[in-house]
Amino acid sequence: MATELVHIGFGSVIAINRAIAFLSINQQPIKRLLREVREKGLLIDATHGRKAKTAILFDTGHMVLAAVTAETIAHRLVTASMLSEEKVEL
Repeated sequence: MATELVHIGFGSVIAINRAIAFLSINQQPIKRLLREVREKGLLIDATHGRKAKTAILFDTGHMVLAAVTAETIAHRLVTASMLSEEKVEL
C-alpha cells in the first residue's frame, strides 16, 4: 500500500493513511487531549506561528496541529484522490 501525502499548509504534509481523525480544537475535551499529548512529547506544531484550527490524530498517538481547517484538508484529500483516479484511467 502506497503512502498518500496531503498538504496541510505552509510546506507541511502528512501521511493521510496514518491519520485517524481531524478534530476542531475549539472543544474542551480536545483541549484536554492536546494538553496530554503535549506532556507526553507527541505533539507536532505545523502552524508556523499561526492560530491552530485543526488537530490531526494519528494511529501512533501523535497529534499534529494545522493552521488550516479540517474542511480544507478534506477538500485537498478528495481533490488528490480524484486526480490519482484520472491518472489510473489513462
